[in-house]
Amino acid sequence: MSKIKLAIVDDNTFLARAVREKLVHFENLDIKYMAFNGSELLAALEKNHNLDLVLLDIEMPILDGIETVHIVKRKYPHIKVLMLTVFDNDENIFNAIQAGADGYLLKEIEGQKLHNAIVEIIGGGAAMSPSIAVKTLKLLRYPEKQKALSTQEEDILLSSREKEVLEQLAEGLSYTVIAKNLFLSPSTVRKHIENIYKKLQVHNKLEAVQKARRQNLL
Repeated sequence: MSKIKLAIVDDNTFLARAVREKLVHFENLDIKYMAFNGSELLAALEKNHNLDLVLLDIEMPILDGIETVHIVKRKYPHIKVLMLTVFDNDENIFNAIQAGADGYLLKEIEGQKLHNAIVEIIGGGAAMSPSIAVKTLKLLRYPEKQKALSTQEEDILLSSREKEVLEQLAEGLSYTVIAKNLFLSPSTVRKHIENIYKKLQVHNKLEAVQKARRQNLL
């Protein structure tokens, strides 16, 4: 039987190594590489997306886990994504599941259980830590809680150019690359991004992309 090909993505090198140590002894797993944020993972997948599953942290700089799941699932639907996090707050669970995560486990999980979860997900199942399963059931049971998490925000109108800039921003592209792609100067791109932030009432790229998704602007 062929081995399950994995990647571990976590900006905390200590925790990433701890996860690796839990799994390195299982003969049916092949840990291909480790990445330290979503952007690094996407760059690696561009070169080679022959991967079965990604173990993904949520809270990361540059490109966080929720945004990374969105992009991975869109570009590489064959890759399973298992969120592995220290956080079990409702909003993260809700956003991760909406983004297409195949499972959601806490990092404290022991090696054998993590291995079993990976095998289960590869077999078409889903995996959740018990505390997360309870919270997920509550979110499903009380839809008004979901509405509160996806907050009913006023409609936001972006120009078609601002939408183009935002779409490229969501792909993790830099200002200079966006400028080149859209035949604009970097300062014009910066101005568009300032306007986008102002309209969305956010302060950074991650907040902008997440709010735009909630508003169906992306």
